[in-house]
Formats: sequence, C-alpha cells, structure tokens
Amino acid sequence: MKIHVTQDVFKLAEVFTISRGSRTEAKVLTVHIEQNGLIGRGECVPYARYGETMASVTAQIEGYMANGDSAAMPAGAARNAVDCAVWDLEAKAAGKRVWDILNVPAPKPCITAFTLSLDTPENMRMAAAKHAHRPLLKIKLGTPDDMARLEAVRAGAPKSTIIVDANEGWTAEVYTDLAPHLLRLGVAMVEQPLPVGQDGMLAEIARPLPVCADESCHDRASLPDLQGKYDMVNIKLDKTGGLTEALALNDAARAAGYQVMVGCMVGSSLAMAPATIVAQGAAVVDLDGPLLLAEDRTEPLIFDQDGVHPPSRHLWG
Repeated sequence: MKIHVTQDVFKLAEVFTISRGSRTEAKVLTVHIEQNGLIGRGECVPYARYGETMASVTAQIEGYMANGDSAAMPAGAARNAVDCAVWDLEAKAAGKRVWDILNVPAPKPCITAFTLSLDTPENMRMAAAKHAHRPLLKIKLGTPDDMARLEAVRAGAPKSTIIVDANEGWTAEVYTDLAPHLLRLGVAMVEQPLPVGQDGMLAEIARPLPVCADESCHDRASLPDLQGKYDMVNIKLDKTGGLTEALALNDAARAAGYQVMVGCMVGSSLAMAPATIVAQGAAVVDLDGPLLLAEDRTEPLIFDQDGVHPPSRHLWG
C-alpha cells in the first residue's frame, strides 16, 4: 500500500466571510491510497478553529502512513481524509459502491442550503435576491448588526426558508433578544448561537426555534454534554474524522432524540461526496461547498433543482 498527500487550492467564486474572517480560496488536503493498481481518495479541510493547520494535519496523515492505524488518529480533518480514502479504495477493490458495502439504499438527491456570507445588509439583500429561487438559504451572522442583515435577506428572498449560523458570535442575552425576531422572519433553525464552553445557558433560556450544535458537537463523545441545550446536531466529516464515525454519530444522535443536520467546510466535491450518504433523511442538509467555488474536481457532484446528487464512481465511492 502506498499513501501520499497533496495540497490543493480551489478559487472561490466570491469572497466568503464569516464572523471569524474572510477567504478567497479553499485550501484542502487530498489523501491518495494506492493498492494493487487502484487508488482511493479522500479530502479534508484543516480548520484553524480546531487548532488545525495544513502542516499539522499533514503530519497526522504521515503518522498514519507510518503505522497504518486510523483508529489511533483523533477525530478531525486528518482522519477524515484517510477514512474516506480507505472507503473509496475498498469500493474500487470490491467493484461496488460504498452504499452497497454499507448495505444501505443508494443515496437520492437532497435539497441543500446555499450559504450567504457575512456582508453589509444591502449586499446581503442583493445576494439573497440573486439566490431567491433556492428553497433553503443559510445566513452567516454573529455580529452586533445582525438584525439589519436578517431583515435585508428576508426582503431579498421572501419565499426561501432561512437558517442562521451565528458561529459562536452571540451571548445568551443577544440570542434571547433576537429569538422573537428570528421567528417573526420565518427562520427555521439557529446554529451554534453561543461559544463552546459558554453554551450552558441554552439549557436555562427559552429555545423557541430549534438550536443546532456545530462547534459543540464533533463525534459521539460530544453527545452527553449537549443534553438539554440543543435540539439538533451538525454532522461534518471533518469534525467526526470520516464517514465511519459520521454514520455512527448519525445513528447515536437520532437514538438520543436529536434532529440531524449534515454540513461541510468549504471544500470541493470530493469532500462532499461521502457526506451525501449521511445526508439521507437529515432534517437539514448543507453541502454547498462546491457551489461556492470557481473551480472544482473532475467529475464534480451534480447540483440541480432536486438538490445535490450522489457522486459518480469516477469522483468517489
């Protein structure tokens, strides 16, 4: 077995901004595992919020190269790329699709959110109007001026369902003040309103609309601490450490009574492909990474009026 990792950069179609900063490109790591003339691939997006860098994640992948034990890797980007590459290789070796190996139905297209990045209210209104044909819009918020932005987006896309991601940017007081207005404007869900470690107040204040754990939920070990605070969990393969744990977290979260959202970092179609399996039956799907890119992988995922389609065998799995 031969393993190597490459750094790949994909230009974004537009500047993408959240409360933590802006970016103009998606920097990803691609793991290639070769065996018996077949190559399995997996992609991850190192995320600074979780203390990851391109160098640190590459080092973790190189550690796997030395011992070949992905179970020894921590949940996170490195294990994600390795795990998904192993699944891709196994499917190619078996001449089957990954979902056939898992003995689950073939994935169907899923309506995905389209994310509007943080901007001035007027620019966000124009962006919302441009994408008003989309059934589900996700708004990046988390600043003191959020009400004006939210009002602007609703004006630009009066018929779209809206979900909001505060990226840990609010306090309990701010969220309590905003919640009635979120309901008034038809917001269907709010994602990670309070910072990790400061979200205990969610168990004490009213939650008039579903609250989703993102930064507070990584893998199954996260679930006990979410009880009473959250109604939904956001499953991202770069947090769980791959498809294997994502599927296990999906089952465990549902069994514990949580709704499930399946999300992504800003990456290419290769990163989204395994997540289309986890997304089946999810309450919210947010796999719009490729829609934010100016360039993508060969044989990219198909996005149309039915949503994001499962990958071709040439892309993954």
